[in-house]
Amino acid sequence: MSAITASDVKKLRDMTGAGMMDCKKALAEADGDFDKAVEVLRKQGQKMSAKRADRDATEGVVIAVVNDDRNRGVIIKLSSETDFVAKNQEFVNLAEKFAELALEHFPADKEGVLAIPYGNITIGEKITEQVGVIGEKIELAAYERVEAEMVAPYIHMGNKAGVLIGMSKADDSFFEPGRAVAMQVAAMRPVAVDKDGVDATVVEKEIEIGKEQARNEGKPEAMLEKIALGKLNKFYKENTLLNQQFVRDNKQSVAQYLQSFDPELTVTEFKHVELG
Repeated sequence: MSAITASDVKKLRDMTGAGMMDCKKALAEADGDFDKAVEVLRKQGQKMSAKRADRDATEGVVIAVVNDDRNRGVIIKLSSETDFVAKNQEFVNLAEKFAELALEHFPADKEGVLAIPYGNITIGEKITEQVGVIGEKIELAAYERVEAEMVAPYIHMGNKAGVLIGMSKADDSFFEPGRAVAMQVAAMRPVAVDKDGVDATVVEKEIEIGKEQARNEGKPEAMLEKIALGKLNKFYKENTLLNQQFVRDNKQSVAQYLQSFDPELTVTEFKHVELG
C-alpha cells in the first residue's frame, strides 16, 4: 500500500472540499490513487467541489471569433508562463491575429493551425520565434472550431475563457440569444448539449455512484436502480446545456429560452476553452 502523506490528504481536501479524515480514509481505500479516491468520496456522498488543486494554472489568452456570415467560428488558446506576458497587448494582438488566420483557413486541428502561413514563416515558427523574443514558454495550447447555421461567440473575463455556440437556424435576431447561451456555457460548464451527448462511461459511472449513495443511506437493494436513475436525471438537468436552468431566468430551461424566439431553434454543438 502506498504511504499516505499529510500533503496528499490536503491535496484531496482542496480538490473535493471533503473532511480531512474522510480524505485520508478515501486515499487509503484507493491506495493513493487520487481519481479513485474522488470516486470513493462521491459514493459516500461527501461534498464535492469544482476546485481541482492538481491543475496547474497556466497563463495566456483565449480568443473566440466568428466570420462575417456568422456560420463559422474558431477558438484558440495561446498560453504563456506568466500573467505579465498574457496581459501584454502585443501578446493579445498576436493571439487575435492567429485566430483570424485560423478562421480564414479553418483547419481541422491544432497541427493545421501551426502550419498556416504567417508572412514568410508559419504560425508554429512564429510562436518559436516569440519564445526567443519573450524569454518564456509560449504555445498554442488549444484550438476548436464550430460550423453551423449560425455561430455565436463569447469571451469571458478578459480573455480567460472562450465559447462558441452552434445553432440550428440563422437569423439576425438569434445572434444575441446565442451569445446569452454562450455566456451560460462559460458560467455553468455543461458537459454536453443534451443527455444524448453524454459519454456512456459517464452515464455508467453516475448510475454506479447513485446506487452506492442510496445503499449507504440504507435504501433496499430492489430500489437502488430506480433511485440511481432519478439521480441520473438530476445530473442531466444540472450538466447538459439545453436542460440547465437559464441563468438569466431560472424559471425556464435553456431549451425553452431558445424556443421563445423560434420553436425550432436549438443548439447543435458548443465548444468551451478556458485557461488552467
